[in-house]
Amino acid sequence: MHTDRSFYWRAERFFRTAIGLRARAFKSVCAGGLLLGVAMAVQAQADLGQVTQQWVNEALQRNLPAQSPLRMEVSVGQLDERLRLSPCARIEPFLPAGARLWGRTRLGLRCLEGVTRWSVFLPVTVKAFGPAWVLTGDVPSGSMLSEADATEMEVDWAAENAAIVADPALWVGQVASRPLKAGQALRQPMLRAPQVFQAGAQVRISAQGQGYAISAVGQALAAGSIGQTVRIKMHNGKVLTGVVMDDGTIGVNL
Repeated sequence: MHTDRSFYWRAERFFRTAIGLRARAFKSVCAGGLLLGVAMAVQAQADLGQVTQQWVNEALQRNLPAQSPLRMEVSVGQLDERLRLSPCARIEPFLPAGARLWGRTRLGLRCLEGVTRWSVFLPVTVKAFGPAWVLTGDVPSGSMLSEADATEMEVDWAAENAAIVADPALWVGQVASRPLKAGQALRQPMLRAPQVFQAGAQVRISAQGQGYAISAVGQALAAGSIGQTVRIKMHNGKVLTGVVMDDGTIGVNL
């Protein structure tokens, strides 16, 4: 298994950056002069494809962290062949509201200087190939994952919106949240922490502060997993809310 934790951290960091690249972020980039409108005359769809390809490549390059483990690939689709656009001296690429440069998306192009101003959208596919853990066999829902259940392979992180779980420390010992199939790359929604106690179980709560520490027993009002927020009913009828700790106790802030 890969042991360089910084490697996985860099990969996760870029995923969070890339998945959140929205129109507002790129407007600020354009305002800073990093992504300028392209001066050209539109003669064919190939021109629009070149403008789009260049814009997306530069945008990804500027937002790619140093030493990122991801290998980006961009492919640009075509407009409807029946569409006829008038020549344009300056085109401005833009990311539509709600769109992001991740997976199947689209980029807008608008004519700023021409006899007829127009605005069109080109389909774009952004792939991000990087290390991931791929299941070697089927895993039933509720089964705990071990190191033997997955092998490291390169996959397209952008094939789905859900984040890849690149660090094995974050999935070994976790439980399948649904039936999983061989060949699937592990992503966050596929996993959950193992259940520590059932609803109605007697659990111990603990609270610490400056100069004090409290420990008591209460009844869990619902099943609890590590890291989950749960409600506990105390013997006096008061209901407290806390977080399930690694040792199964409930940490409460008073």
